[in-house]
Amino acid sequence: MLSSSTRLLRLLSLLQTRSHWMGPELAERLEVHPRTLRRDIDRLRQLGYPVQASSGVAGGYAFRAGQALPPLLLDDEEALAVSIALRTATAGSVGGIEEPALRALVKLEQAMPLRLREQVDALRSTILPLDRTGPVVEASLLATLASACRDQLRLDFSYEDGKGRATQRSVEPQGVVHTGMRWYLVAWDCDRGDWRTFRIDRMVAKPEVGAHFPPRPGPDGGNLKAYVSRSITAAPHPDQARVVLHAPYAEMARRIPQSAGVVTTLADGQQCQLACAASDALVFWLMALDVEFEVLAPASLQQRLRVAGERALRCTGARSS
Repeated sequence: MLSSSTRLLRLLSLLQTRSHWMGPELAERLEVHPRTLRRDIDRLRQLGYPVQASSGVAGGYAFRAGQALPPLLLDDEEALAVSIALRTATAGSVGGIEEPALRALVKLEQAMPLRLREQVDALRSTILPLDRTGPVVEASLLATLASACRDQLRLDFSYEDGKGRATQRSVEPQGVVHTGMRWYLVAWDCDRGDWRTFRIDRMVAKPEVGAHFPPRPGPDGGNLKAYVSRSITAAPHPDQARVVLHAPYAEMARRIPQSAGVVTTLADGQQCQLACAASDALVFWLMALDVEFEVLAPASLQQRLRVAGERALRCTGARSS
């Protein structure tokens, strides 16, 4: 005879495998009396599981959608499938679901028995996706960072900056943010006594997880996405660009991600200004916007645009006047 809690879990698992169960058949599968089955159904309802009952010749029990999502039971094959799907989603192939997928992955793999985690790792190592542009971050590293953020555990890691210089960092992690191109860790830097953003693909090795730390209010009132956008937009660069875009602010703010630059409206409402790093790629992005624009600064960006325009004319066989 199964214990009451084990029987409830078995009952919940059976209800999730079929859309409808006849009462006698379900009681037989559980090896209980129909009255015991009815009491167990009532207990599931009290726990928030939406189990509907119907009477008559075709009466029985059915698991239906409710007002909230209750805990679900997955068998081994289902858990493996969900884990692989979540790991794939964290790669950013579908916009806007990377961070929820990471949180769900952490919850799922934390509850997995060792044998399933080993199978997930084996599957991940044999599934070879096509190369993606830009840096790639291992899902296992993301899971480690997300777990440390959730459990408030200090992290120590070696970090390379944009010039390849490595430093040792000791941080109190706050959250993991995906900008659409890259993953960032937002953390309190214990040595520098301030908030910092770290590109996760620049972590040299897997971080060491340390002791628990007390929580502290996050930067920008806890809006980590806004903080990351502001941090990477204001990152040091030899030149800062100011460009007037001859298009309404609402349109440009929708098309230009916060991580690329700061868009502000101008007085007439029909134009706006873009402030960003004057990188080599900016020439391409300005042309790709397909709107008229005027470069206010720096002069080096104006020169690069002139050179690019002259090259385009030569490639099309045209001649500048």
